[in-house]
Amino acid sequence: MFAFLDPPEIILIVVVVLVLFGGAQLPKLAKNLGKAQQEFKTGLAEGQKDSSKSDSKGNSGTSDSSKNDSSNNDTSKNDS
Repeated sequence: MFAFLDPPEIILIVVVVLVLFGGAQLPKLAKNLGKAQQEFKTGLAEGQKDSSKSDSKGNSGTSDSSKNDSSNNDTSKNDS
C-alpha cells in the first residue's frame, strides 16, 4: 500500500496528522473511520442482496409499466 512512499515521507505524514488532530483525537478518529467502513460494507451487502432479489423476480418494474401503457391504450380506443 505504501510501496511508493519512503520511510521519511511516512513519518512526515504521521507528524502532520498528529499536529492536525492531536494525540487524544486519533483513537476517536480511528474508531469513527472503522464504524463508517462497517456501515459502508453493510450498505453494499444490503444493496447487492436487494438487487439480486429484484433480478430473480425478473424486471417487474418494466413489465408493470408496459401493462399500464397497454391498459391506457385500451381505454383510449374505447373512448373513440
